[in-house]
Amino acid sequence: MTEEVKFIPYEVALQIVGNVIEEEHIHENNRRILTVYDKQGKELCWYDAEEILAEAKPENPKDPDSIKQAAVEVVMRQIPTWAVEAVLARLEKEKGAAEK
Repeated sequence: MTEEVKFIPYEVALQIVGNVIEEEHIHENNRRILTVYDKQGKELCWYDAEEILAEAKPENPKDPDSIKQAAVEVVMRQIPTWAVEAVLARLEKEKGAAEK
C-alpha cells in the first residue's frame, strides 16, 4: 500500500524555503534537478527539472526569468511535509518561546 504524500501549505513554504536552485544530478549525466533549500541553506528535497518545467505555466515562455519563476511556483506548492518536519518543529519551538 502506498502512502499519499502530503504537502505543506503554500504560505508555510514561503516561510521555510530560502532558495530553489537548478543543478546537475550528481549520479546521472545530462539530468537537471531543482534542489530546494531552507532559509538556513539546508537541503530539503529535490525535483526533476524536466517534470517541473512541464507543469510550469510561465507568463512569457521565451523569458528565462518567467520560466524560472513559474517553476519555483510549482515547487513551492509541492513541498512534502516529510521534507520539512525538522524545520516545522523548530518554528513551533521558536513560536512557543516568543509567546512566553
